[in-house]
Parts: sequence; structure tokens; C-alpha cells
Amino acid sequence: MKITLSNLSVQFETYFSLNSINWEITSNQHWAIVGTNGSGKSALAALLTGAGDIISGEINGLPQPVAIASFEAQAELIEAELKKDDADLLDVVAVGTPVRELLDQTCTDSLLQQRLITAFNFEGLLDRGFRKLSSGESRKLMLIRALTSRAQLLILDEPFEGLDANACLYLQQLLNDIALQTPIVMVLNRLDEIPDFISHIAYVNQATIALEINTKDDNAMVNLTQLMHLKTTNLSIPAATEHLQVSSLDNKHPLVRMRQVRVAYGNNVIFSDLDWTIEAGQHWQVTGPNGSGKTCLLNLITGDHPQCYINDIFVFGMQRGNGESIWQIKQHLGYVSSALQWEYRVTVSVRNAIISGFYDSIGIYQQYSDEQKSIADHWLSLLGMSPRADEPFNQLSFGDQRLILIARAMVKHPSLLILDEPCLGLDDLNRQLVLALIEKICEGLETTVLYVNHRSEDSIQGIQNHLAMA
Repeated sequence: MKITLSNLSVQFETYFSLNSINWEITSNQHWAIVGTNGSGKSALAALLTGAGDIISGEINGLPQPVAIASFEAQAELIEAELKKDDADLLDVVAVGTPVRELLDQTCTDSLLQQRLITAFNFEGLLDRGFRKLSSGESRKLMLIRALTSRAQLLILDEPFEGLDANACLYLQQLLNDIALQTPIVMVLNRLDEIPDFISHIAYVNQATIALEINTKDDNAMVNLTQLMHLKTTNLSIPAATEHLQVSSLDNKHPLVRMRQVRVAYGNNVIFSDLDWTIEAGQHWQVTGPNGSGKTCLLNLITGDHPQCYINDIFVFGMQRGNGESIWQIKQHLGYVSSALQWEYRVTVSVRNAIISGFYDSIGIYQQYSDEQKSIADHWLSLLGMSPRADEPFNQLSFGDQRLILIARAMVKHPSLLILDEPCLGLDDLNRQLVLALIEKICEGLETTVLYVNHRSEDSIQGIQNHLAMA
């Protein structure tokens, strides 16, 4: 068996679509599909049954038959039973098709069926009408139907949901046996429920497969756990107490306003006639090719470009060139770039690297407070990195260093957080980690995000404004 999905975009009846799906499943693989609620996990699983209308691309090699146990398949069976009852004009209260009949419709292994009936305590339900089952009981019925069909591909959407401990244990053992013969695709919300036989994981984000991971890759699995923590945790952005925050700005003024801005070196004009305003809470993505002036534009805001004084630039309540100091500007800024990461080479713990953000320093050179330590520890908890607080920062992976530097920039809750190519040099998994953290920051109310990158398609939920540099 070999299933191939190539540049596939599919529309579903619920007005949800999967986009640009590229995926290959072979007979020696077992997959888990993970992601947040609403990301498209169940739709991706249903696609393997032929569900949805293909908009573009193609899918080849779908086996027959395919068995699926999912909430959607359960809803379809309920709907079919309701229609059947509507067609029956007898003046009786409809109870639906008997459970025994529904189980036998798809069963090709009566011995396994009996074992499952016993394991799921279904003996007393066999003669009950389907309409009389609870939602949990009908869920078990769907599992029995799928597992006893001996299909060429078995798809299980949250199979452990609603099962008691004994039933879960039995199902896990049974799936280990079935996996020896049949490829299995599972949709799961929790990584700790992934069975040992799963060989690959598809991480779904914003209606596409964002990552594919081999479960034997230990580093990738650690990073995936961290990513899922970031995407699903209820922790909010750690608050800075009032006396640790920088002075507030007058919300009557924009954070940044540029009028007819021009940057040129001799006859080489980088950009000109640029009008741009950034209001508080108005997150922006800036894209453009190399040489389009993205970093130049940022340096005009931070004051690190000499031509900021010959242009009409208003930042944080101050008109540039009127005697303001660079520190008056930078107290309201958080800044992360690859250049900063290259410079951050001092020997310091992970926790202290975050705390250094209170002082805008590389390293710690003074005694910090218990409150600052607590805030740094809250950030580590948000990142899923609490056990690594005392590890040397320079021994972290490149991607984890980038996460810590973003937390460092955020500890003082700057009015504007500038992220200059934050995903540069990162692999797909670490890129997803960084994007997830930026999404988390965008959910907050105090910091406006300016996210700079090359590709407009690397969009972040929460960023609605886009400036494209030519």
C-alpha cells in the first residue's frame, strides 16, 4: 500500500478546507495526526476515506476498504438512523436499528467482535436500539465496527476518548496486534497517548501539514512536545509588575509614524516616499526580498540608522532629531535578531539570559530581584523549559536559544516587539515553535508585534496588517 497526496486542497461541507497537503503513507508506517483544536486534524483523517471535494492536486492509492471511527462518522450514523426513523410511519417511538445488527453489518472477524463486546461491556446492549445508546456507548459501537472490519487502512480519531482505564488498556494491547497486519492512522490531542507502534507524526496547523516527524528522532519529539505545550497551554504571557514595567506611553499617539521617508546611499535608493503608521495593538508583518530595505526600516525605528534624523519619523511620543536619547527610545523596545543571537555568547544560565532583558544587557552584571527571577521562571514554564532553567544558555539548540531571546525581549513588556527574521536558520520544527510563541505574544494586550521575514505565506494568527517591501 502506498497513499500519495500531492499539492492537495480539499473543501469540506462545513466550509472548512485543507490546503497544499503533501503526504505519503506506506504500508510499513503507522501515523499519529496531532495539532490544536480546529487545526484540521480530523479533516485530514477523513480525507483518507475519500471525504471532501478536491479543489486542486490529487490523491492516489487510497485502499478499499477503509475503516474509520470518529466523531464525524458517529454523527453520520446518527443522522442515517434519524432519516430511517422519519421514513417509518408506524405510530411507535423509534429506537433505531438494534446494536447487534449494526455490529454485524461491518464485521469480518466474529471472534474479535466477541472479545470487544466483552471488553467494552456491551453484552447487555446488543438488543438495544441504537437511539437508546448514550454518546459514550455509541462511540464504543463505532470502535467495534471499525476494528472488526479488517480493513486495509484503519483510521481512529481520538479512540481513547471516553473509555475507562480497563477498556483503554485493552484497546492499546489490541492495536499493538492489529498494527502488525494493518496500517493505522490515529488522530490524538495528547502526545502521551501515542502508542509505541506509531512510526510517524503529522503535525497539522492552520489546515495544512506543517511538520512530519519520525518518532525515532528523539530531539524532534522533545521539540514537538514543547510545541504542543506552547500551542495548547492555558498559561498567558507572564505579567510584569507595575514597578518593573517601563513608563507608559500616551495612547493618543501612534507608536510609530513615518512620512515620506527615504533612505539612499548616493544614487542607490533603498526606498522612498514611505508613509507608515503603527498604532498600539496593531500587529504588523513586514516582508520583502533581500536588499528591499527591511532591516534598514527597522533601524530607522530603533535609532540605529543615521538617516533617521533627516526623515520625518515619530516614535513613542517623540519626533526624531529633537534631542531624544537612544535609551529613551529603546526602553520601549524589545528586539530579537540573528545578529543578537550571534552576539549573545557569554556564559550564563538559561534563566539569567531571560533576566538580562530587564537590563538590556548581554549577560547579568548585577544582583537581580526575587520578582525578576519569578517572572523569568514563569516564562520558562510557558515555553515548557522549566527543567532547563540552570543549564548554560550557549548549550541550548539554536531554536531554543531563539525562544529564550524572545522571552528576554518580552520580560519588560515593551510597547513594541521587533522580530527581525526570527525564523532565520531554523528547521521546520523550531520554526513552528517560534511562530507559536509569537502567536502567544499577539494574544496579549500590552505589546505590539512587528514581525519581519521574507515570505508573506509565513503568516501568524493575530497579525492582520502587512507591509510588503519591493
